[in-house]
Amino acid sequence: MNDGDGTLAAQDRGRQFGPLGTALVIIPTYNEAENIKSIVGRVREAVPDAHVLVADDNSPDGTGKLADELAAQDDHVQVLHRKGKEGLGAAYLAGFRWGLEHGYGVLIEMDADGSHQPEELPRLLTALKGADLVLGSRWVPGGRVVNWPKSREFISRGGSLYSRLALDLPLRDITGGYRAFRRETLEGLGLDDVASQGYCFQVDLARRAVKAGYHVVEVPITFVERELGDSKMSRDILVEALWRVTTWGARERAGKLLNRGKQPAPKGRRP
Repeated sequence: MNDGDGTLAAQDRGRQFGPLGTALVIIPTYNEAENIKSIVGRVREAVPDAHVLVADDNSPDGTGKLADELAAQDDHVQVLHRKGKEGLGAAYLAGFRWGLEHGYGVLIEMDADGSHQPEELPRLLTALKGADLVLGSRWVPGGRVVNWPKSREFISRGGSLYSRLALDLPLRDITGGYRAFRRETLEGLGLDDVASQGYCFQVDLARRAVKAGYHVVEVPITFVERELGDSKMSRDILVEALWRVTTWGARERAGKLLNRGKQPAPKGRRP
């Protein structure tokens, strides 16, 4: 397990974390009819006590209907039908709000395409017993990707590195979307003003968590490229991420410079 930041780890030594409570696995879907039954079944087998929320963006391929059928057969499965495709960030925010309103203690992000292996979920939940947020990481020792072209790996590694440097974050995999939050963490992140999507949504939440002083840890995962269906990655998502991260980084640096200029002069010296 990688704490990412020894300072955070030191601050949290001796801290008592409360019980986790019931976990809700949020799975956003848009045209995932080929994958939805398999992924829900694997989650239910990997962590039988967890509940599943399928947040479907009115998929034209009938994913929502298939999810309804699963829910009718299993009281641990729920479906949140949304009006249309509004992006990954909006789907997760809707799922977070639903889960918080229904009293879940842990809220988990997971892709529908099988790239996030449900069999690794117990490892994230174990780590969350001593953390506020756990990131499933491809880029810490023990983490890896399977069946990715080098170009995709370059983009992902480069995006995490750029975000880490621009935002001064002690995390290796900032863009990954396999995550487990305590409810208290989400409640403290100010979700009402989150407007980012895609890669950028993940960067935004990680940035907020670190800056708010939450204890964030990374655990290694194996990320497997989808076998069925189409990737939702697009040029627009990448451009948004680059623009927002650059803007956030510039603002933070400007704020630090401004605050430094306001510090009182040392005693014995004239300002």
